[in-house]
Amino acid sequence: MIANGVRDPGSEGPTTVPELLPFRGLRYAHGGDLVAVTAPPYDVIDPEHRDRLAATDPCNSVRLILPDGADPYRGAAALLEAWVADGTLALDPAPTLTVYRMTFPDGDGTRSTIGVLGALVLPERITDGQVLPHERTLPKAKTDRLDLLRATRANLDPIWGLCPTAGLSATLAGATARPPEAAARDELGVLHEAWTLTDVGAIAAVRAAVAAGPLVLADGHHRFETALNYRAEQDRADPGADAIMCFVVELADEQLVVHAIHRLVHDLPPDVEDRLAGTCDLEDAGANTPEAVDALRARLRRDGGIGLVLPDRLVRLVPRADSLAAARADLPASLHSVSSAHFDALVRPALGEATLTYRNDAATCAAMVAAGAADAAIILQPVSVATIRDAGRAGVRMPEKTTFFWPKPRTGFVFRRLDD
Repeated sequence: MIANGVRDPGSEGPTTVPELLPFRGLRYAHGGDLVAVTAPPYDVIDPEHRDRLAATDPCNSVRLILPDGADPYRGAAALLEAWVADGTLALDPAPTLTVYRMTFPDGDGTRSTIGVLGALVLPERITDGQVLPHERTLPKAKTDRLDLLRATRANLDPIWGLCPTAGLSATLAGATARPPEAAARDELGVLHEAWTLTDVGAIAAVRAAVAAGPLVLADGHHRFETALNYRAEQDRADPGADAIMCFVVELADEQLVVHAIHRLVHDLPPDVEDRLAGTCDLEDAGANTPEAVDALRARLRRDGGIGLVLPDRLVRLVPRADSLAAARADLPASLHSVSSAHFDALVRPALGEATLTYRNDAATCAAMVAAGAADAAIILQPVSVATIRDAGRAGVRMPEKTTFFWPKPRTGFVFRRLDD
């Protein structure tokens, strides 16, 4: 039996297909324009950005997903309950799905990504095949999100799943004929809009589309694994822990924009170029200027390779044929063209004990290196939608921080409490 966005674990066996359930959402009671209270996902917000968002409105959702204070996780839980108590947040009267659309600039025009927010039932095991992760994860991020989930017992922002069923986006588009119930235009010019979906037939059609094939996990690998770990801690009589809020989008080129995530290098070995010469040819790519960075990225897209940004200059790393063949021999076929996998095999060993941080904006990475905030940067190429699909279906995980789906859904359009 299914009710209020949870499955009763005592009434039926484990699911063998992805299940997306309606749930009673917790939303900002005023609706309408949510720009002052919504935020990007937690993992793309730096401390300065976090402070700006928190100053925008005392009820901005960044205070929940990136809490501060002496006991930040308990503080987030107390804040969530306070906002419910004072009427800032209100619970939906009945379970719903939420249609969510992002419209953004694209060349001389605009394009849209449309998806649906629901409660995705967790598989019994990560290897069951209903949900297919495509990236590895980092332990520290999982610990942070687990502490927040333990304290708040809430899904505060959604993971992102890709549905291979053709026509899902057309099914969802029908809900957008009426004005949105909530909207926000973010600082990048992306218009975010949401509609609750209550029609029984429409909900059934969406659920059938999701159930028709395995769901490829696009974004939120840490939160997905955190949800599995949290459920394992709970008694099986806790049905709310058996699902996670998920944004589901059709796995189609016209619905998705995928950027690369680049590497900032700290504590770079002084002889790094000599080390890299063991596996790559090094081609001069000009001075470290914005124009040269753009030209290097275009060259990488056209001719391949990996970009190396140094404080005063740029280098194109071209893997030697024998080195690349040896690396591919140790990789699954679905990773043969993945730039981050080439980096791990051919470049990362030359960096020795250097540490890495991650950003998706190549121009920002280059500027940080020029300013001395990092010793170097590695510029990678994005993967295609087809490669993501192939890796997911093959059960292969790409290196951590490979894909950056853009734009990102805003946190704050709807929350899911496990106890509702």
